[in-house]
Amino acid sequence: MPDWKDLEHDLALKFKDPALLRQALIHSSFLNENPGIGMGSNERLEFLGDAALGIVVAHQLYAAYPEVDEGRLTELRAHLVRRDTLARAAERLNLGDYLQLGRGEDAAGGRPRPTNPARAYEALVGAIFLDGGIVRARTFIKRSLGHDFAALRERGMPSDPKSRLQEVIQSRWQTTPSYKLLKTEGPDHARRFTVQVVVSGKPLGTGEGRSKQMAEKEAAQHALEAIEKQESA
Repeated sequence: MPDWKDLEHDLALKFKDPALLRQALIHSSFLNENPGIGMGSNERLEFLGDAALGIVVAHQLYAAYPEVDEGRLTELRAHLVRRDTLARAAERLNLGDYLQLGRGEDAAGGRPRPTNPARAYEALVGAIFLDGGIVRARTFIKRSLGHDFAALRERGMPSDPKSRLQEVIQSRWQTTPSYKLLKTEGPDHARRFTVQVVVSGKPLGTGEGRSKQMAEKEAAQHALEAIEKQESA
């Protein structure tokens, strides 16, 4: 059983209701195998955390980039709250060590799979918001994503991965990529889309997001990384 006080110490947080911290790290697969633990999975906290994360990141970007228009701010927010960014933040916080998974999900590689730690991070934000309000949630988000905000300032605003991928594909193969919706999951208030980018019938990358646009951008980013890896091999 995880030592939740150790986690509070590592996160530099003190919960008034420690049960919220534990719930933030309970995957639905664990609940399916342990139905009598007396609390739900982290999915509702994830929903709340996603909303709190979005408003805090949007506010930070609004203040940091006063000359940037709404469309570009939306792209920057998507970059900072995408699955892989949150999974890396969760890794820095060692959330994977505390994530409670069902045996089957764990055996299938669910602990390092980016989706699970990213969702755990969002659920943790939701738990902090419920326990201490938006000010504590903002403090935690700014601290835990500080590396990513700094990288954005140092490297400049990233170009849209879909535009970059189209340029790469056109220059190498004189064609254009297409995007295929693989599946849609979740209730109406928390939809998750999985999209695959395809070039000449060959899949190059898969992405997931809360909108098809976010999923397409993540798929394009993964395709760019795959092309770069092939060229450097």
